Amino acid sequence: MTDTELFDAIVVGGGPAGATAADNLASRGRKILLLDRDGRIKPCGGAVPPRLLKDFGIPDELVVARARSARIVAPSSREVDMPIDGGFVGMVDRESFDEWLRARAARSGAERRTGTFEALERDTDGVAVVVFRSKDTSVRLRTRAVIGADGANSSVARAVFPKGNQSRNVFAYHEVIRSPADGQSGFDPSRCDIYYDGKLSPDFYAWIFPHGQTASIGVGSAQKGFALRAAVSQLRGRSNLASCETIRKEGAPIPLRPRRRWDNGRDVVLAGDAAGVVAPASGEGIYYAMCSGVVAADAVEELLETGNARVLAKARARFMKTHGLVFWILGVMQYFWYSSDKRRERFVKMCADPDVQKLTWEAYMNKELARSSPGAHVRIFFNDLGHLLGMVRT
Repeated sequence: MTDTELFDAIVVGGGPAGATAADNLASRGRKILLLDRDGRIKPCGGAVPPRLLKDFGIPDELVVARARSARIVAPSSREVDMPIDGGFVGMVDRESFDEWLRARAARSGAERRTGTFEALERDTDGVAVVVFRSKDTSVRLRTRAVIGADGANSSVARAVFPKGNQSRNVFAYHEVIRSPADGQSGFDPSRCDIYYDGKLSPDFYAWIFPHGQTASIGVGSAQKGFALRAAVSQLRGRSNLASCETIRKEGAPIPLRPRRRWDNGRDVVLAGDAAGVVAPASGEGIYYAMCSGVVAADAVEELLETGNARVLAKARARFMKTHGLVFWILGVMQYFWYSSDKRRERFVKMCADPDVQKLTWEAYMNKELARSSPGAHVRIFFNDLGHLLGMVRT
């Protein structure tokens, strides 16, 4: 039986995108249901920029570590340190971070349910019906709008979009370990280590990210058949972390680019990984997921106010207007620099340039292309051109 209760919106997926969207709409007085799977923890390095903490009101206690530098490692084992002058990369544990976001949405008035999305149907009056399973019971709820924020392999997206709107994914796998003592085995709790090495990933990168008492050791690749677990094992041995206690192991797909369309032109809009908003080259997704949750909520709010379904398309348009250029640049960078170890070697060498480091960190922390130091941009352009043409010795 279909429940006669009518929600303004049902948000499927309680990660950063879905929880942000639910909080946004509930804060406006809308009747919102936030549906999330039981026991879900997203495999993620957990890096967040200072701007996220500021823009979304995240309390300091959710930041379990502050990385003050990054170490970039080339295929030849050449290491380049990139200190962050006056800033940091925040590290969060997704289990506690996502739950805090869901709890905030509930405090704003959203109703929380635990269950697995099964289908999107229509009632006799044309109203959307979300069908989900909870404790072996099938539940059907009516809603005026649906926000699909249920991951890269979104069930909501499969229910409403043709196969041509699918996004290609990188598959990420990481192992969460107990952190060694500061300095033991060369481990630095205030540094992110990033490995550009075809043996660890033929088309992406591997990482060691500090999380206070724990650390994330992971790798990503879109190449089918690549042995991700073996690569992480190799990285743990190479970094003298093989003997550290393993707390859990997790894997998940990460989209490579935004979907061409986020809405069905009627009452469904996507957000987060379901919409494909993960930055190319870096794989950063938390900040962009939360931004997509905001634009999705804004579009649904406008739909609820006007009844004009065309406004749902504004979610993608607004997101791409703000972040599209950055995504395009990072996509080109990943396509070129990650394609061979020879190019990876040049890329790491380029990262030693102080101008590159300065503008990289400015762009990361502020989440926009750095506009200061025009002379630095000119120097980087010619340096980059030299690497592209093979004129700079590695």
